[in-house]
Amino acid sequence: MTAPQRLTDRKREAIIQAAIAEFRTNGFEITSMDRIAATAGVSKRTVYNHFPSKEELFAEILNQLWARVTEEQDTSYRPDLPLRDQLRQLLLAKMQMMGDNNFLDLARVAIAATIHSPERAQNMITRMGEREEGLTLWIRAAQADGRLKPVAPEFAAQQVQGLLKSFGFWPQISMGQTGLSPEVQSTVVESAMDMFLACYQL
Repeated sequence: MTAPQRLTDRKREAIIQAAIAEFRTNGFEITSMDRIAATAGVSKRTVYNHFPSKEELFAEILNQLWARVTEEQDTSYRPDLPLRDQLRQLLLAKMQMMGDNNFLDLARVAIAATIHSPERAQNMITRMGEREEGLTLWIRAAQADGRLKPVAPEFAAQQVQGLLKSFGFWPQISMGQTGLSPEVQSTVVESAMDMFLACYQL
């Protein structure tokens, strides 16, 4: 890698870190690309060279948070392993992501930002859906292997993740509750798996 590329990468990372700080402190609406540029110590033009809009920059932050939590997780379906063991790994990764304070802070910013803009809300929901694709693919593969009933994979994935969010996301977002301990996370995951497998396992 050449020196100019490394400098470009460093500037990009500085922009992302500055944006995280600004979004968390000031919210989506108040934060400006000018402010992000100043905090990052780069020109506004440099910010726009990397990210064409504030929405794109915010989406990249959410993508990075998700990638950081799931980078060591293998979401591939395994025909040789029990469904429960595989599903536990997938759902625990989801719970850990939802328990990340950075993620929760940014999710609050995202929700506040979308209340005022239905179009922005739709874009963010679409992006969040894309990041949940791993579980959908896993369900589809387990169905193809004859181990799960033929329900719509997207519906089943959203359903089981809704069980997790009702304990480990929405109370923290809307009521300021503290994050779940690892023990409670495990209890929620095991219960969600019981309900999912009772409903869909063949």
